[in-house]
Amino acid sequence: MLDVTVIENPEAAAASLDPMRARLLAALAEPMSATALAAQVGLPRQKVNYHLRALERHGLVELVGERRKGNMTERLMQATAASYVISPLALASVQPDPDRHRDAMSARWLLALAGRLVRDVGALITGAARADKRLATFALDGEVRFASAADRAAFVEELTAGVGALVRKYHDADAEGGRGHRVVIAVHPSLKTGPAASAEPEPDAPGEIEP
Repeated sequence: MLDVTVIENPEAAAASLDPMRARLLAALAEPMSATALAAQVGLPRQKVNYHLRALERHGLVELVGERRKGNMTERLMQATAASYVISPLALASVQPDPDRHRDAMSARWLLALAGRLVRDVGALITGAARADKRLATFALDGEVRFASAADRAAFVEELTAGVGALVRKYHDADAEGGRGHRVVIAVHPSLKTGPAASAEPEPDAPGEIEP
């Protein structure tokens, strides 16, 4: 089982978004028979088998073993990944295009960049798996607490200058055999956690301290 995989096919995306099938995917973190699965989710075994066939057809679950039970052979199924991400390719005609409106201060442009990142990395993973090759990637994730909006603006300015200097230092447009790499850096407010959590942004007045 993979830790996470990207769904690119529209039909597979639709199958994963069905509430009952999503429940089955979550339950199949461990191998399970249709009979055991039916008892867990409260559906007839025939109905569970119907959903499992659809999920298997789209590569979202797979057969991992068989066992005899009386005069029957039970198929043990398991989800192909612990988590799934739906690629913008599943909505190809309306997928976001970050090149359409470039605005470094726009949250919606950041969202479009994130969508492209999911699409591109998903396609790279698929290609690397088919070629049986390792995919060279790097990711950095962290959190910084700014005392004020002014500090955040200064941070962004220094970050832009620093990354720009690195790009100018290592970019070689004429390198024979070189390969281009995309660099994406994002800064956004952290989501609150806990009972009173809210996705609403904090006030942005310069010098205001976040509570």
